[in-house]
Amino acid sequence: MAKNGLKKWFAQNWVDIGSKRKDGSFAKCGRSKQKADAKRKYPKCVPLAKARRMSEGQRKSAVSRKRAKAQGVGGKPTNVKTILKKNMGGIISDQRRAGVAQRGFGFKGVF
Repeated sequence: MAKNGLKKWFAQNWVDIGSKRKDGSFAKCGRSKQKADAKRKYPKCVPLAKARRMSEGQRKSAVSRKRAKAQGVGGKPTNVKTILKKNMGGIISDQRRAGVAQRGFGFKGVF
């Protein structure tokens, strides 16, 4: 049986990409209400699989955009996109790499 929706979301290992440890791993997502965590900045949480796929620049960009927004507005955390598309200033294109057969790309060949 495939895991879908909320079950899949809960089963994923969520990590904070804003706090990388010296050994290269990421801290677990979330903050406690203890004094030690009170100084810690808001976490930018993603599943561990996505965190490993992201480049260092993508992680820094996502964390800086998260921390630039006011957090806790209306009692809820503020969400930001993890990876921006190219038309929003990111590096991810809307087109598929293999299927870029458009005018101006110099494509010569057959699919």
